[in-house]
Amino acid sequence: MKWGSLFVWINKGEIVMKKRFKWLGVALACIAVIGLAGCGKSSSSGKTVKVGIVGSDKGGVWKTVAADVKKDGINLKVVEFSDYDQPNIALRDGDLDINATQQRSFLAAWDKEHKTTLTPIGNTVIAPLAVYSDKLKSLKGLKKGATIAIPNDSTDETRSLQLLSEAGLIKVDPSKDLPTLTDITENKLKLKLKELAPNLIPKALPDVDLAIINSGIASDAKLKPTDALYRAKVTKASKPWINCIAARKKDVHNKTYQKIVKAYQTEKIAKLIKKVNQGSVIPAWNIKL
Repeated sequence: MKWGSLFVWINKGEIVMKKRFKWLGVALACIAVIGLAGCGKSSSSGKTVKVGIVGSDKGGVWKTVAADVKKDGINLKVVEFSDYDQPNIALRDGDLDINATQQRSFLAAWDKEHKTTLTPIGNTVIAPLAVYSDKLKSLKGLKKGATIAIPNDSTDETRSLQLLSEAGLIKVDPSKDLPTLTDITENKLKLKLKELAPNLIPKALPDVDLAIINSGIASDAKLKPTDALYRAKVTKASKPWINCIAARKKDVHNKTYQKIVKAYQTEKIAKLIKKVNQGSVIPAWNIKL
C-alpha cells in the first residue's frame, strides 16, 4: 500500500512536473514571440522617417537622399504640403518626424507664436532674393518715383529692404536687425514700394518698374536666374534666411535623423541643388558667415 501510494505520488508528481514544464515552455515561447514582434516594430518605427517638404521634390533632391540612407536601413518617406504652416503643425503633432520647409527666422517666429519648441538640426540652402524687370536692363535706369513690387510677408519684406539698401537705392535704420517699411531712413528716388502676395509678383512685372522675387516663385514663373538685374549678397545679415531641417526639441540628437542630415549635406546633393536651380539656390551648410 505504501509502495502503491508512493508510486502514485511519484506518478502524479511526475505528471505535475510535466504539466509545469509544458506551461513554462509555452510561456517562454510566448515571451520570445512577443519580444521579437516588439523589437521588429520598434526597429521598423525607428527606421521609417517622414520628412515634410513644401511643393514637389524639385530635381529629386530628397529622392536622392532617401536612396543614400537606404543602406543604413532608413526608409525615408517624403510628404508634400502646399503651405508653410501645415508641415510645422504636422511635426508638432507627431505626424512628421522632421521637415525641411523654412528659414530659421520663420521657424523661430512660428515657435514663438504657437508656443512650440521645433528646433533646427541642420542647414540646407539659402535662396537670395533677386530683382527682375520687364522694363529695365539695369538698376541704373531706375527713375525717380519708380514702383517696386516687394513680397508682403514679414520675412521677405525685411529681406527686400535689406536688398534695396545693399543695392544703394534706400537706407534703413542700421540698429534694426529686421527692418520694416517704417525703418526706411532715406529714399532719395522716392521709390514706391508696392506690397503684393509673393506668388502674384511675377504677374505684376508688366505693371511695375522692378520686382523682388524669391527663387522658388521665380522658378515656377519660368524666370531665369540669369535674367535677374540684381541678386542679394550672402553676408552675416543673411543668417536668419538660411533654410533648415527641423525636428522636435527632444529629437535634436536623434542618431537616425542626424544620418539624414549628413546624407543631405554632401557634395553630391550640393551639385544637384545648383544644377536644378541654375545657381539661384546655394547650399548653406558650408557657408562661413
